[in-house]
Amino acid sequence: MNLIKAGSSLFAIVLLLTSFSKPDQPDPDLHLYLLVGQSNMAGRGIISDEYRNLSQSNVQMLNKKNKWVTASHPLHFDKPARAGVGPGLAFGLEMAKADPSVRIGLIPCAVGGTAIESWVPGAMDRVTRAYPYDDAMARLRIAMKSGVIKGIIWHQGEANSKPERSAGYLEKLESLIGRLRQAAGDSNLPFVAGELGRYRDNYQLINNQLRQLPGKVKNTALASSEGLIHKGDNTHFDAASATELGKRFAAQMILLQQ
Repeated sequence: MNLIKAGSSLFAIVLLLTSFSKPDQPDPDLHLYLLVGQSNMAGRGIISDEYRNLSQSNVQMLNKKNKWVTASHPLHFDKPARAGVGPGLAFGLEMAKADPSVRIGLIPCAVGGTAIESWVPGAMDRVTRAYPYDDAMARLRIAMKSGVIKGIIWHQGEANSKPERSAGYLEKLESLIGRLRQAAGDSNLPFVAGELGRYRDNYQLINNQLRQLPGKVKNTALASSEGLIHKGDNTHFDAASATELGKRFAAQMILLQQ
């Protein structure tokens, strides 16, 4: 009887030590995607009934409290009073459709109004008092404890669309991609940028540079904004256009991953 008790106690100790020696590993079936940029990534489309209850249990988002919840509009929380439909949720739903065997984990990190110069270590956005790059990296590290990073989508450039601010944009973006990939631990991590709306002439100062990205930086692609429209402010995609852009982001991401 004592031998049985001793054996049970030894087994319990071994089990306890084993549990401590093998910390939880990231789930390889939770595919993470970083969503970065400014307001058209965050989303400013009107959340009508059509979009309000749009969700799927295997598409999750890291919320403001860094907890995983079912993804729904609005994904972002940079400016709560303005938050609306963006491309991120449609992107996540399309990625889930492409591979139903996995879960999708979206990491919303866009900050409306930010220039690309705000997306460097230590830079503060004066409007939101946020540190866009630093905050995104902190959230990425938290997310990577749960899953495996599979790609990045980026939509930004409106704040850099004046002649004096657009010079050198592509080089700055190339540097940002390098930093993001280094932080993710993958020098070949797929990266998809989105074109700015074609409804403003000055946005072409950025689009003309973005179109050069796939030829300059390996494993990158561009999601087209052809045919997409604004919501009446000549700046932000309406809900349907933001949704379509999200699908285009996903199509390009899938091509890169193949």
